Amino acid sequence: MAASPRLIHGFREIAPAYDLLFCDIWGVIHNGHALFPGVAEALSTFRKGGGTVVLVSNAPRPNGAVSPQLDRLGLPREAYDAIVTSGDVTRSHIAAVAEKKVFHLGPERDLPLYHGLGINFVEADEADIVVCTGLFDDTTETPDNYGPMLRALLARKIPMICANPDLVVDRGGIMIYCAGAIAEAYRAIGGEATICGKPFQPIYDAAFETAAARRGSSVAHARTLAIGDSVRTDLAGAAAIGCGALFISGGIHALEAGHGEGEIDAGALAAFLADKGVVPDAVMPRLIW
Repeated sequence: MAASPRLIHGFREIAPAYDLLFCDIWGVIHNGHALFPGVAEALSTFRKGGGTVVLVSNAPRPNGAVSPQLDRLGLPREAYDAIVTSGDVTRSHIAAVAEKKVFHLGPERDLPLYHGLGINFVEADEADIVVCTGLFDDTTETPDNYGPMLRALLARKIPMICANPDLVVDRGGIMIYCAGAIAEAYRAIGGEATICGKPFQPIYDAAFETAAARRGSSVAHARTLAIGDSVRTDLAGAAAIGCGALFISGGIHALEAGHGEGEIDAGALAAFLADKGVVPDAVMPRLIW
């Protein structure tokens, strides 16, 4: 990564340096309720210039369940080539333990994760393994609500598979907890949790493989740019695989990163990044062309 971040006003300023984008979805493309202005144009324009866009998301559902949501929000299909999710990666872990009794910890909307795997679902006290996709009700609950359940699982040494490493996301201006927060709480008391998705290698391997299939050839890591709003997942993942990183400061770190009313406080941003020990190649408030 670069020695210091470059503050840019439009993606067009750096787009020629890249052939492939790994673009985060929630926090970069939408906030759970609406698309961010200009993002569809930015991605579509990059593709029209010969670039490939793979949306890489920590959504705990297969990619086929994500595209309809993007359709409803109004993101045109010409804005991206493919989607790779942590749900895709998680399915391989679940398939490996498909003969076991599984407790699903998460909302019903995530049940497409298991389609076709022949899972035997049971209650928590009967389970051999727990798969966490989120909180049952992320509008009212926090990880603290799950303390008794997690302690009971720990007492029986039940392993957990976490389908979404994210701790929180911004849903229409309100921060809500994600599966990663439950997995971290379980680990904190001594539980075993396998966490799928960004920033871990398997999701990027899948994304590069998908991109190569779409393009007909592989893309060098140096010509690949990860775009995201999370230090812990997007920026850490980019650093781990040796690709470029564009930090969207108006996402989950907006207050910490000096983002306000579409402008960036350079001093606050520098202090924030120094504290986190990361330096993206470029920073902009929102993804626009």
